[in-house]
Amino acid sequence: MEKKSNKLNIHQKMEIVIDEMVEKELSLKDALKEFEKIYIEKAAKKYKGNMTKMAKGLGIHRNTLSNRAKSLKILKKI
Repeated sequence: MEKKSNKLNIHQKMEIVIDEMVEKELSLKDALKEFEKIYIEKAAKKYKGNMTKMAKGLGIHRNTLSNRAKSLKILKKI
């Protein structure tokens, strides 16, 4: 049965990306790292690099965000 709307929900969009990652045999560790890196970079743009606002928006402590950004080597971009 066809959907009335062509819009995909977030789950469906992620399934498409994940299918491609699995097809290319990307490890779970690498997939999670890439997701987290992009997610933090997008939050940095949204909150204009304000770590406190980013952390609140992401639902994590500011120190945790700082540590994750540093370990993902994206701290200088924020």
